[in-house]
Amino acid sequence: MEEAQATPFWIILISSMAAVLISICKRTPNLREGIIFLAATLKLFLLISMAPGVLDGKLYTFTVINLLPNVGLSLKVDGAGLLFAFVSVTLWIPVTIYSIGLLRPKSDLSQTRFYACFSIAISSAVGVAFSANLLTMFIFYEILSLSTYPLVTHNQDNEAIKGGRKYLIYLLSTSIGLALPAMIIVYQQTGSLDFIGSGVFNDKTSNTLISLLIVMFLYGFAKAGLMPFHAWLPGAMVAPAPVSSLLHAVAVVKVGVFSIFRVMTGIFGVDRLASAPSLTMVVCIIAGITLITASLIALSQDNLKALLAYSTIGQLSYIILGVGLASESGIAGAALHIPMHAVGKITLFLCAGAIYEACGAKYISQMNGIGRKIPLTMTAFFLGSLCVIGLPPTGGFISKWYLLNGALDSSQQWAFFIFLISSLLNAAYFLPIVYRAFFALPSDEVIYNKASEPSMLMVIPMLITAAGCLLVFFFSNTMYQFVEQFLNVYAKNN
Repeated sequence: MEEAQATPFWIILISSMAAVLISICKRTPNLREGIIFLAATLKLFLLISMAPGVLDGKLYTFTVINLLPNVGLSLKVDGAGLLFAFVSVTLWIPVTIYSIGLLRPKSDLSQTRFYACFSIAISSAVGVAFSANLLTMFIFYEILSLSTYPLVTHNQDNEAIKGGRKYLIYLLSTSIGLALPAMIIVYQQTGSLDFIGSGVFNDKTSNTLISLLIVMFLYGFAKAGLMPFHAWLPGAMVAPAPVSSLLHAVAVVKVGVFSIFRVMTGIFGVDRLASAPSLTMVVCIIAGITLITASLIALSQDNLKALLAYSTIGQLSYIILGVGLASESGIAGAALHIPMHAVGKITLFLCAGAIYEACGAKYISQMNGIGRKIPLTMTAFFLGSLCVIGLPPTGGFISKWYLLNGALDSSQQWAFFIFLISSLLNAAYFLPIVYRAFFALPSDEVIYNKASEPSMLMVIPMLITAAGCLLVFFFSNTMYQFVEQFLNVYAKNN
């Protein structure tokens, strides 16, 4: 049941308008950041206002303008989109508080640009979440790439500029070179770019063409970090901790996997994928290779942010592999893993930034014993690690439970062992860090003696997101209700 209303449009527009106001108020920091909190509050209020309707089976739609025959700049809110948007907007708040604690004391002259670009990025992420068709999603996807470039290059040193250049080249070349041609082919073949439950292709379309298009979309949306188009992600780790959290948890990479999630379910159709194991095999093999390889590389890293970057690459592949299974449990697990990983990984990146501010440690080998000096930070790191590993009582356990069941329910049952092996590797590179911090003897006396908890404006957001790792476990049933609404539209009785 569809209902036309402008609320989705206003939710997107609010943070874009906030970006303009932030730029105007650059000389009054308190007002500038107050605008962010007001915008986030308004967005959350409007998102919550749509929740009861979505849970009742409504699809909220709005067309801004018609651009092509049968294709407009159109929005549609379903359970999965609303859940993704809610997570993105909610996490915007603690990241902003953390940013104030990190950037204010440094008298960073680029703070206004930072907050303005961050606001546009949140608008773009919500735009992707609410996209009713491929064209709308592509436009917001590209806006996100452009708005986050100044964030990646925020420090303006050679390393940041190099990382930013790689970031932009990878994302624009793949989207324009692969995703855009694939989108044109879809439109030429079907006359539609709409996301619909049955998919847009008819039975006469060859599986060869569909396989080709699937690969083009998988690599065209390079924000998803699939190998070999992943190098931009470790390269972007030179950005400040709030930017890393945006890239890895709040918006960028999540937009990549959500875009693939949308295309797989709404363009190709769950039924078509489930009935043709050769199609799902393509997705599962690519995601499975990335998942294991990234986990093994993470295991070898000493640089903490590099480890987290490769961990992100692996965790994104959980989502792609889940939707590639084309089973209801697999798709549910993929949808749930987006918020579960988001809250866990944002905690870890905020902790990484706090550790550096607390004692200057960039490398894991420097962290021996620091947990005794910064117990709040390292406790938050521990909870974030448990969430990414997938251990109870954190949310990651719930999404991985569905993914494991989804593998057993699918034609790609070998994926069950891929998930298990990867989770063991997750534990192998995260838990030793926690052990080092709390139980090992100090290896670097200078760093150990220097260590102390950073500003409370940095600590409190970490504790909030760490608590979120636990809350999403206990409220997972509520989250699943939104996923179930999505499944009713895209994966049942089509």
